[in-house]
Amino acid sequence: MGESVDVVVIGAGITGAAAAYFVASAGLSVTVIERGSIASGTSSHCEGNILVSDKELGPELELALYSQDVWRKDLAEHAATWEYEAKGGIMVAPDEASLTSLRALADHQRSMGIRVEDLDGPAALREREPYLNPALAGGAAYPQDAQVQPLLATHHLLKLARERGATIITHTPVTRIDSSGGRVTGVRTPDGVVSAGIVLNCAGPWVRDVARLAGEIDVPVMPRRGFVLVSQPIPVTIRHKVYSASYVGDVASGDADLQVSPVVEGTPSGTILLGSSRERVGFDTSFSLDAVSRIARAGVALFPALADLHLLRTYSGFRPFCPDHLPVIGPDSRMPGLWHVGGQEGAGIGLSVGIAKLLAQALTGQETDLDLAPFHPDRFPEEAAA
Repeated sequence: MGESVDVVVIGAGITGAAAAYFVASAGLSVTVIERGSIASGTSSHCEGNILVSDKELGPELELALYSQDVWRKDLAEHAATWEYEAKGGIMVAPDEASLTSLRALADHQRSMGIRVEDLDGPAALREREPYLNPALAGGAAYPQDAQVQPLLATHHLLKLARERGATIITHTPVTRIDSSGGRVTGVRTPDGVVSAGIVLNCAGPWVRDVARLAGEIDVPVMPRRGFVLVSQPIPVTIRHKVYSASYVGDVASGDADLQVSPVVEGTPSGTILLGSSRERVGFDTSFSLDAVSRIARAGVALFPALADLHLLRTYSGFRPFCPDHLPVIGPDSRMPGLWHVGGQEGAGIGLSVGIAKLLAQALTGQETDLDLAPFHPDRFPEEAAA
């Protein structure tokens, strides 16, 4: 090593990959350093969601809508490469009380620019998804919800970054973030030093660990484990991402205990993906029969035709969870030159490219398309971060 660049990006998941692409496209020299292989963390243990339907009103929803525009417009020519699917989402309500709540949510979402179509009653639901449980009360359709294959997206964004001069270093941990005079000067690895005026911490659920490499700096990003079930290819066709209205509440919850809300979708290969669970258990990678069983039961409650399906595998991953449910994006005033991106939880794939475009604007001194102040790392009191 020993080189000097404008920006070092720590982490080669989709957030780091997107940042490398947009920052390099803005004319800055970039080196990405990854302790494992490309997309070996959260980006390879998720479903690739690009959703607006599950976002609370406020800054995250604005960021989600902005990011969707980046996926659909700025990156439109690459859509086929990373299997972009504008499949849409359907949120279902099991009873009249939850349907009333869903209608109120949908009205608020429309006021923020989200397209929502009311699906009144079981017949309207089954017209969209013929295999849905006929006992469901109704739902709402979200045509803006989409999906990508996250491994393909991460690898291709890094390929595009390389074409613009970026260097990608894998299987190399960052052991220290160097500083001088209270300002970042680069990073240290077992192979040497990379000098840089900006270090961009894109380590997903490990953002907190990386921040501490700069000294007594804490960013309250924690891992939240989730499981996904993958079925054998079956003839039952599920056209959209289908999930219960309870999913929105579980996403917004800070509860550490296991929560399960059904999310079911088909894939181009014919397999069915079933989620989702959330629990704060640190970086525990052990299998949870309780979580997997509850996911399976919840999925079958939505689609009874799935009762006899065989599972090919299950997998788990860690979402980067932040206590106030907003991402952390921006410079750390405790160490000038150190920037963090984390806390996107299950929205990391969808938000990645929007965040990256905004970062490139900020790092090159431009006015950002969205105000990043609500996401600033300094918003947490020291005692809350600890």
